[in-house]
Amino acid sequence: MSLNKSRITTWLERSPTWVLTLYAVCASFAVYLCMYAFRKPFSAATYGGLKFFGTDLDLKTAFVISQIIGYTLSKYIGIKVCSEMTRGRRLWTLAGLILAAEATLVLFVILPDDWKLVALFFNGLPLGMVWRLVVLYLEGRRTSDLLLAGLCCSFILSSGMVKTVGKWLIDAHGTGDFWMPFLTGLILLAPFAIAIFLLNQIPGPTAADIQARVEREPMDRAERRAFMRRFLPGMIMLLVAYSLLTAYRDFRDNYMVEIFDDLGFGGKPEILTTTELPVAFGVLIALGALFMIKNNRLGLVAAFGIMISGLALMGGSTLLLDAGKMKRDACMVCVRLGVYLAYVPFMLKMVSDCLCESLHPA
Repeated sequence: MSLNKSRITTWLERSPTWVLTLYAVCASFAVYLCMYAFRKPFSAATYGGLKFFGTDLDLKTAFVISQIIGYTLSKYIGIKVCSEMTRGRRLWTLAGLILAAEATLVLFVILPDDWKLVALFFNGLPLGMVWRLVVLYLEGRRTSDLLLAGLCCSFILSSGMVKTVGKWLIDAHGTGDFWMPFLTGLILLAPFAIAIFLLNQIPGPTAADIQARVEREPMDRAERRAFMRRFLPGMIMLLVAYSLLTAYRDFRDNYMVEIFDDLGFGGKPEILTTTELPVAFGVLIALGALFMIKNNRLGLVAAFGIMISGLALMGGSTLLLDAGKMKRDACMVCVRLGVYLAYVPFMLKMVSDCLCESLHPA
């Protein structure tokens, strides 16, 4: 990569803050949306009730578990890889990770059915680092919270959009279940290349950004122990809540096609996307309101309020559906919105940041 600034970077440096913010949100959103084309399309298929090595375990379930293991391992690998990543290497690293993931989808086609989970394990290995690499372009700015909120909306919409493409390939073009993930990735390979190029044009933080972002001081052993003694019960409850939300989110995400089929929406792949649009807008509005709160203690209370409201929305809409007082598609939207209202504050580190900073309220 040349050290000379491109025309786009120079233009962004001279543009008003809102222009840079909008550009960064759109570019990062596009990158992460395209990434899902290499991670989630396999879950758009049902694989005809195939079993794993003749056991009672569905082959699709084995696929899901295998990819999650690889994706989780990737997060730990990324602690070293991403922390050592220089600005000049980010673009080519993102490109290499996606090409590696697409190559594993070729293996997904050619390996025997029961061994295809190996391909999905290696598919998860590169993809788990994409989030952190994208975040590197957005952090350290006065507008980072807004940028990350926009990025979070990408994984709300992306999974449904990718599944819509996958179902369209299967239903409209007769693509086989095992070929569909590779072709979905191939379709979005060029858009991904454009998206990472545009993302790489974002200029680094300005001197004003660096000055405005307060450095988080490291804790020594005594401070960590004091922090844990004070907040341990609450941290345990948050960890349990986050684990349950993550499990529920992933289950719904991987079996969304089956859920909509059971609800009577089979043959309508577009519903996988249309039901996600109000969810993304709802979450963005809630987070936008939260970011307007400058007092850390009040922000912590508001963050918990949003999370509790999301959990209440999940439970309430489910009870209304069981009572016959809510339509099935409306219930799916409300449950999805509730999940992300409770889940996204964890992703943005709102709770941990407000908790730490509330010790020294603004």
